[in-house]
Amino acid sequence: MGQKVNPKGLRLGIIRTWDSNWFAPKAQYKRLLHEDIQIRDFVRKHFKEGYIAKIEILRDANRTTLIIHTSRPGTVIGRQGEGIEKFQEILEGMFRQQKFSISVKEIKNPDLDAYIVAESITKQIARRVSYRRAVKTAIQRGMENGAKGIKIGVKGRLNGVEIARAETTSEGKIPLHTLRANVDYAYVPAQTTYGVIGVKVWIYKGEVFNKLSDMMAANAKNQANE
Repeated sequence: MGQKVNPKGLRLGIIRTWDSNWFAPKAQYKRLLHEDIQIRDFVRKHFKEGYIAKIEILRDANRTTLIIHTSRPGTVIGRQGEGIEKFQEILEGMFRQQKFSISVKEIKNPDLDAYIVAESITKQIARRVSYRRAVKTAIQRGMENGAKGIKIGVKGRLNGVEIARAETTSEGKIPLHTLRANVDYAYVPAQTTYGVIGVKVWIYKGEVFNKLSDMMAANAKNQANE
């Protein structure tokens, strides 16, 4: 099961929480869900060079709050906050019945964020950089920055060949069945002159212990192996 499903979805409520945090009556749920999708798509299109990894959306009765996680906060915020203020005005013009507040959080280590790594590879492929070089560099930098394991899959007409194929490169371990394993995952398509090339990235950052008993059991196991 762990090999087939999205690793993030499988761990929701266990070691991960939801990116959308709000409650709504049944009659409004569909509309608000579509709004979340529209907002996220618009944020990524507006800040194309922002390397945005995640967009959290929190709603209450009077206001919608966006928390944008990016490795380039300066690109998103703009000079003296002008960029984010202008973007807030655009959002409030699109969704006239809502007030927005936007905050930006910097990702300290982008080499360990699956979405940013995948987006970086797709942009290099679009610029006709060798996909093997892009993948190898991403894995090397991730492992140097503390990743326990990285797997990157690339699929499509690689290097413009006639027949599409898939290649997967990995280093370290990716325990997809272990629910306490902190596995980050992302899929980003790359638009090229030969068609769409899909890039998938899995990054294993270690185990997350929610209970003292889990930590004690792990310590006992390590001592037994020694």
